[in-house]
Amino acid sequence: MTKKTNVRNLGLFAALLSLTLGATACGADSSESAGETGSTEETQTITLGIIPSWTDGLSTAYLWQDILEDEGFEVEITELSEAAPLYTGLSNGDVDVYPSGWPDATHVKYMEEYGDDIEDLGTYYDNAKLTFAVPEYTDIDSVADLTGNADQFDGRIVGIEPGAGLTGVTKDSVMPTYGLEDDYELVESSTTAMLTELQSAIDAEEDIVVTLWKPFWANSAFPIKDLEDPEGALGPVEGLHTLARTGFAEDFPEVADMMANFTLDDEQYGQLEDLVVNEFGPGQEAEAVDQWLEENPDFVAGLQG
Repeated sequence: MTKKTNVRNLGLFAALLSLTLGATACGADSSESAGETGSTEETQTITLGIIPSWTDGLSTAYLWQDILEDEGFEVEITELSEAAPLYTGLSNGDVDVYPSGWPDATHVKYMEEYGDDIEDLGTYYDNAKLTFAVPEYTDIDSVADLTGNADQFDGRIVGIEPGAGLTGVTKDSVMPTYGLEDDYELVESSTTAMLTELQSAIDAEEDIVVTLWKPFWANSAFPIKDLEDPEGALGPVEGLHTLARTGFAEDFPEVADMMANFTLDDEQYGQLEDLVVNEFGPGQEAEAVDQWLEENPDFVAGLQG
């Protein structure tokens, strides 16, 4: 099956705001065709917004692209650099769906700001959490053990994107709760840069502490362990949600129903991410999803309710 992958890398907030209504399906043209699925020859477009380095959204977006293209839709995947422009895009209608939001805790500040203009189509995975991790050989087991041991880690906690919810939780909750502000610097960079530093440290058998989350393929790809969080500063276990722009369910009721029925368990999620990110990799996401669907033959039928 041929896939029409239309990926637009906007990157910056200003670029997102410059999108014209005609660039996506969620402007006037999409609204005018609302509720007419199957009654017009014009192909309707659904735009999925993702942060490419956050592979929960990456893998689920390509899964939805495969499913929805089989249903006759055109699917565009819009890549954004951070969470803030993605939630802004949802709220102003430049993005139709964010297929893997963290609204319960990690992205709660974005929901407080933009939630009135966002539809929550449901929780598809209910075991997500934020973590701190170190190599298996590192001789600490708790975030509390970081206190007084800054020299062991060169006074650095290696984080991800500045706008990530995990970054905010680390700065505003974890570091003050455990008294780490004076002895540690939170290095804000990118998920890719964090993983590169993690790999280099492990190769050299050096100690390093990084911010991570689950589900994420890196937890099984690297010999690492989660640090216990006895104070609960990283927040609770939360759900991953399918979030849409206001009016999406009215415009695309059949798709909204499918997304409401969408669920993944740990085994399915791990298998999907591993195929998309590792076994096939960039440029071969469609092939990865095809293989996953072959190995999960009843999945699409379950979306029909």
